[in-house]
Amino acid sequence: MRIPCPFCGDRDAQEFVYRGDASVAATGAPDDLYLRENPAGPMAEHWYHARGCRQWLVVVRDTRTHEIHSATFAKAIAS
Repeated sequence: MRIPCPFCGDRDAQEFVYRGDASVAATGAPDDLYLRENPAGPMAEHWYHARGCRQWLVVVRDTRTHEIHSATFAKAIAS
């Protein structure tokens, strides 16, 4: 699978670290990472470009076909 990094260009998915669903706000509860839906179809996900620009991305990927619809920089959340 190839992920189009907005900074580095089209890269292999092995350069990235997958975090999970980008639409879920973390509450700090231990179950945040494990008790999530697994929908079929397009889904916004967080990916970290560990072996590239070291930026967090929001990637919209179809979970059935792994087709990438878009990739944008993730917005910082103010505390």
